[in-house]
Amino acid sequence: MLFIITLILIACLGYLAQTTGLCMVKGVNQAAKGKPMFLAAILLSGTFAWLPLLIANVTLDHSSLASHQATWFSAIGGLLFGFGAAVNQGCGVSTVSRLTRGDMAMMVTIFGWLTGWVLLASFIDKVESDVYILPPSMHFMGMALLSILLVVALFRFNNDNKKLWLSMLSIGMMASIVFLYEPHWTPSGLLKDISLFVWYGNEQQWPSAERFLLILSLVMGMLIAAIFTRSFVFKWMTIRQVVKHLSAGILMGMGAVLANGGNDTQLLLALPAFSPAGLVAVLCMLLGIYLGGVVSNMTVLKVN
Repeated sequence: MLFIITLILIACLGYLAQTTGLCMVKGVNQAAKGKPMFLAAILLSGTFAWLPLLIANVTLDHSSLASHQATWFSAIGGLLFGFGAAVNQGCGVSTVSRLTRGDMAMMVTIFGWLTGWVLLASFIDKVESDVYILPPSMHFMGMALLSILLVVALFRFNNDNKKLWLSMLSIGMMASIVFLYEPHWTPSGLLKDISLFVWYGNEQQWPSAERFLLILSLVMGMLIAAIFTRSFVFKWMTIRQVVKHLSAGILMGMGAVLANGGNDTQLLLALPAFSPAGLVAVLCMLLGIYLGGVVSNMTVLKVN
């Protein structure tokens, strides 16, 4: 029964991610044009993640989200991932949502992700930094204070922004609930274990069937949203797009290895945990997206 509830929650998460257009690349592009609201909503989407975690901590003695010290790997990985996402014109979550809208080039990006993970699979254990220990009481108090400030701010937003923020916060809340059932549920978490299996050939590292079903449920939620909003348009790919998105995917995969997770893991798990490594990775992802956008625009101008 608990697994069925988790499947429903992650399908709802996928539906909201599709309808809100959850994408860090989109957020950075809007912020660069003087409209930072969308990016702010993405970055703070996990603000209320502490509520289900607090309940689980009290009733089930469940451990809190993992937090790690920041390293140069966090920064370099974030830059690589962000640059690749800018070239791809979509981050981790939005790549999957674009695929469910019929953009077949995203299949190449996902293959590139896996390739990038496999290429650096032997470094996965080496780049994981020391655990950052933050007392649970301080963590929950910090998140609660941030939540109160955000609730106060919500009353000052217009209706469109309220709808945006409530959708993003709901995504973060559902992600934290799913985390209680499966800590490695994110797409980048699944790719990490697949790459470890491919590299080492250890059957114990192959993800469980439940994790594949969770991702399938996420995809189904996105697909249903695409159909309901009539945004599904089948798009095939050219050879040029294959090269572009494969290269972008490899950069994103390699960046995710070094940063210990893609933007899905950083936004929905690391930031709500007040992880220094997650904070550095996200900031460098934003910088990488901006730089990647600048380079992509310069390349387009030269071609034209």
